[in-house]
Amino acid sequence: MLGTFGRALESRGIPSQPNRLTAEVEGDIVDEDGVMALRAIRIRYAVKLPPGKLAAAERALRFHERGCPLANTLRGAVAVSYTADFTESDIAAE
Repeated sequence: MLGTFGRALESRGIPSQPNRLTAEVEGDIVDEDGVMALRAIRIRYAVKLPPGKLAAAERALRFHERGCPLANTLRGAVAVSYTADFTESDIAAE
């Protein structure tokens, strides 16, 4: 999902590289009758935005999942949730 979100940002004029988009991911694995199964994934994105791009980034976050092959594969079997921490950062200063 990170790559899909990065492309969604890029299509809105928000650079995702280098080091402007990162993610922390955790999941829940459960024992179902002796068989381990992944049941939930939580993604927390951290995004450094150019000034004035917050609304575009929030829109990218809302809609990136529908274009993600992994999210579409897991739908109905694994609960996927995501949040994002957006901070404005002057690209030229980095």
